[in-house]
Amino acid sequence: MNALIFSLLIIALLLVNNLFGLGYSLVLIYTDWLKKYRIQDKKYQKGIFFKRMPLYLLNFSTLFLLAGVGSYLIFPLLETKWSTWWIIALQVLGIFLIEDVFFYFYHRLLHMNKFLLGKIHSIHHRASPPFPLEYLYNHPLEWMLGFIGPVLGFLVVGIFSPISIFTMLIFGAIRNLREIHLHSDLNLPILSKIPLISKTKHHDDHHSYLEGNYSSIFVWWDKIFKTELPD
Repeated sequence: MNALIFSLLIIALLLVNNLFGLGYSLVLIYTDWLKKYRIQDKKYQKGIFFKRMPLYLLNFSTLFLLAGVGSYLIFPLLETKWSTWWIIALQVLGIFLIEDVFFYFYHRLLHMNKFLLGKIHSIHHRASPPFPLEYLYNHPLEWMLGFIGPVLGFLVVGIFSPISIFTMLIFGAIRNLREIHLHSDLNLPILSKIPLISKTKHHDDHHSYLEGNYSSIFVWWDKIFKTELPD
């Protein structure tokens, strides 16, 4: 594998994931197939999906560009051979842990600072009730600063072990699909049973109350810092 092929793989992964997110969103907005699993009773605003499409496309293009160019440039630093499964798993877990610490404090700052909340983060909070592609509905500055978390994760984990290309692919797939589902407003039985991982309702309540539940993946940050909303 060379840098170009790896970069194209990353782009293809994101494209497939977000096409899934597109279909997922359209099903929720225009059908009642999954209505029994919805958390909020609010109806989606008429025409909201297509009104927000320009910002979706802008942020999706930014994601494509940063992920594609970034993966191409860092390819020489990556381990291209398959490591043992537990090393890959530990790398993925480590990156998620570090990213989630960053996200918790970054997200909390976006709410504590009135300027950031009013001018930047409030755009994302127009997503109520949210649907899958709303993870892309952010101010472009907020969107780009959010990439600091994964980058920090890769840098810190890379100190202890060379990052595998498979770690990047697995992390990218899980992270992107999780962000898509996290904004689905659905409480699906199987996914809601995974321990220690924040449920869709955890983030859905954050969208409803505009405070608390700042963590994205691991609920313990909100428990430790006393920002968890009551069920």
